[in-house]
Amino acid sequence: MRKLTITLGAVMLSLVQGACADRQTPTSPIASGASASRSAAVDNDRAISALDACDGPSFTAAQIDCSRQAGVKLDQFIAELTARGTVGAWHFAASNINAFAGQTLDVTNRGGETHTFTEVAHFGGGIVPLLNQLSGNLTPAPECLDLAGNDFIPSGATHHETIDGEGTELYQCCIHPWMRVVVNAKSHG
Repeated sequence: MRKLTITLGAVMLSLVQGACADRQTPTSPIASGASASRSAAVDNDRAISALDACDGPSFTAAQIDCSRQAGVKLDQFIAELTARGTVGAWHFAASNINAFAGQTLDVTNRGGETHTFTEVAHFGGGIVPLLNQLSGNLTPAPECLDLAGNDFIPSGATHHETIDGEGTELYQCCIHPWMRVVVNAKSHG
């Protein structure tokens, strides 16, 4: 089992690195969607946390970046994903939000791994085929296949996303495709 886990970790890493090879990780704490002059969240913004519990030593041993010192070991992550199609500690909080058109979603990565917060027309898979397969998301969301460097939210960074208009908007992490948010937006009127 240990050899299989290390092999799966190595495959996962090479797939993430390959998918991200021509993208740059943002250096600003504001990943995208707002100017660098934005110093504080507006009172009516909606806060969302991107969470994970990666174990730095075991993920790093498989060459997967994780800034945490302890947590869910890579073999436990793979086992839970294989059994359930999700890993509970990897999620967005909140996952269902009522908001108004024009409000801003402030997504802070409070985990140890990089995530995305990508608006999609329909939920689907992401950019890591192994994670897609193990989570049952076999068809990638097209928006996940067209990411730019500033779409990646490193640990500790915040991404700002403005709600376009009335209706339902869907967001997912394009690395961990079971991480999803549904936003129900209404007009102010």
